[in-house]
Amino acid sequence: MDALAQIGGPLSALGIVGLLLGRHRGVRFVGLALTVCGGGLAAAAFAPHSSLVPLLTVAAVVLAVTAVLIVALLRLPQLLPILALACVPVRLPFKLSGSIYSSFALLYLIITAATIVLALEIYRGDKRSRELGPIAWPLAAFVVWSAISLIWSVDIRRGSTELDAALLPFTYLALSLARLRWSRRLLQGLLVQLVAMALVFALVGVYQYETRDIFWNPKVINSNAYAPFFRVNSVFWDPSIYGRFLVLAILACLALVVMRVGRPWLAIATVAIAALWIGLALSFSQSSFTALVVGVVAAALVAWRRRAVIPLVALSILIVPVALVTPQARARVLDGKKSDLSSITSTRSTLVTHGIRIAVDHPLIGVGIGGFRRAYADLIGLPGQDLRKVTSHTAPVTVAAEEGVIGLVLFLWLLSAALLVTFRRAGPSFSGRVQLVCALALTAIAVHSLFYSGFFEDPMTWGFLAIAVAAPLTLPGEEFAIRGDAVRTP
Repeated sequence: MDALAQIGGPLSALGIVGLLLGRHRGVRFVGLALTVCGGGLAAAAFAPHSSLVPLLTVAAVVLAVTAVLIVALLRLPQLLPILALACVPVRLPFKLSGSIYSSFALLYLIITAATIVLALEIYRGDKRSRELGPIAWPLAAFVVWSAISLIWSVDIRRGSTELDAALLPFTYLALSLARLRWSRRLLQGLLVQLVAMALVFALVGVYQYETRDIFWNPKVINSNAYAPFFRVNSVFWDPSIYGRFLVLAILACLALVVMRVGRPWLAIATVAIAALWIGLALSFSQSSFTALVVGVVAAALVAWRRRAVIPLVALSILIVPVALVTPQARARVLDGKKSDLSSITSTRSTLVTHGIRIAVDHPLIGVGIGGFRRAYADLIGLPGQDLRKVTSHTAPVTVAAEEGVIGLVLFLWLLSAALLVTFRRAGPSFSGRVQLVCALALTAIAVHSLFYSGFFEDPMTWGFLAIAVAAPLTLPGEEFAIRGDAVRTP
């Protein structure tokens, strides 16, 4: 089965080149077919060993739901981002080949339907291409290199899972979103949906804090029993993922505030920020707090330029003493029993240190996609049954360890291209505010991934990338000149 997966990786890579970079519809259709075939071969590495009846039952349900979604998306394409955003928080636990996973199962159904719609459009002669504009090349380069690295991955099974659960489906999602004809009403509706969802999740978090009732995650329940502070996770599995979602909603509202949007929106955004901050504070997520601080700084610099320097310096002087009065900081920094860096950072510094050692030992091409856990275990002599305890928390280190310096350069190319495009277009116009929201969101996700790896595993990353490059091309009267990036038909 591993041999099939190692064939599927390069096959997917070849397909991505045709799908994202091809100009002719035939090339794009073949590219899409190759990515589907490659992903199917890669799935052989983690296919479940179940009887035929349950598999057929699941397949029947999936086909029925997908058929309904295809009809809905063909009639009303604008449903795609609405449905996708609604499913982002939903990660359903399931057992596969003896291991427990949490999956975007509902989101995958939507992506499957959107991909079939994409295939139908290309087959019928749709001439649009390079929909991802200025990020098409860096995104294609990174996904291609990641897929190829499955050939030498030290953990074929996990590498195949990452390819089929994140890189390929989320590439389809980004491409499908970039092909939509975006409007003011749709973008405003998505903003309202994002903030409304975040407010509901924050309300659930407040309920959990008051009742001391945590959902889903036994690890958080156990840690709360011994910690001097009580963390909430709302409807999410992890408090840090909950915190990240709230940070994205806060920064979206902040973009409206700093760009001085009209009075009704300004008042609503300000109130929403205050309410969401309460929910975020109860997560005690250090990575989310850091992402928010960096996002606020970026927003201030965009809005006020040089005038923001003095307030930001004052803010930085206040950050340390304010942080030290939080129970989480006191417990980890001021407790004499936890004075070493590994304890203060919840052993993440150790993971980073060993991750860097793996990258140094395999400098050019790394240990292959999904190979971090296995390489880490081999490095420190961790028994096989303890592999599940190894989780990388730093995206750049993970990329460097798994895909070498080549993968790290491609990752930085993609990130810098996305941030450059969005921050350059940020401004007081409607399109400018959309770009600022995307810029702040991508910045926050990137910063968050330095402490809680998940840049490419978060579908929100791909959604904001797609909106950033597609919205300016379809908003009437506010188009940006993009150098030969995308082809649009009237």
